[in-house]
Amino acid sequence: MAQSRSLLLSIAVNALLVGVLLYSVAVNRTQEGSLQLSAVRGKIAAPRTSFQNAVNRIAWKQLPPSAKKTVAQAFLSNPDMVPDMGKRKLMNNLVLAAVAPVVASAGGAYLYYFYPPQTGGAGGAVGALDALGNPVTTESWFKTHKKNARDLVQGIKGDPTYLIVNEDGNSLNSYGLNAVCTHLGCVVPWDASSNKFKCPCHGSQYAPDGHVVRGPAPRPLALAHIMDDNGKILLSPWTETDFRTGEKPWWA
Repeated sequence: MAQSRSLLLSIAVNALLVGVLLYSVAVNRTQEGSLQLSAVRGKIAAPRTSFQNAVNRIAWKQLPPSAKKTVAQAFLSNPDMVPDMGKRKLMNNLVLAAVAPVVASAGGAYLYYFYPPQTGGAGGAVGALDALGNPVTTESWFKTHKKNARDLVQGIKGDPTYLIVNEDGNSLNSYGLNAVCTHLGCVVPWDASSNKFKCPCHGSQYAPDGHVVRGPAPRPLALAHIMDDNGKILLSPWTETDFRTGEKPWWA
């Protein structure tokens, strides 16, 4: 997520630069609309703004030497020359047509950067998937998982998530546990013999409900709602208070 947001921010900066160029073109066109051009040497139709002059200086510096030489020779041969207005407008329109899609797409990415992630509610529910990407059903799950069993499925955003079978052996707990360790992101296996989740990377341990019983993990495992939708197992984001800590969920 952090990498994608950094990419979006860089796109937004590029969009801002393109916007400056578009503004320069727009100001130039506005001034041209109010000018009465003259071919008499020494007459200037209208002064340009300091911003426009600055943009023109930057654009001039970016020209290759051959282009600068061509422009200088054309001006020296006919200093009173005024470019054909129709051609200038055509070129401006072509530039706008070429740049507009880029600015629109970059602007969308810029707005998305500030758009909050969608979490919570049944509307955000996703189907549980097995290791092969097939939907998981309660019928198939209870055939191979008995009471108090904890095993992994692909959950929200593809994260490995534990489904917990209740004591009766034919229903699932109302919450699942994200298996990603809150220390450095290892997948935490369930150790049935000690009735704990034990991280093999740095020794963190979690209770059956996912709260930390031994560090260095700083936070409990993330929760997810588990629902049975006519035999299909669904997971949805947990956004309410974490019942284990009494606080707002750190992952929401």
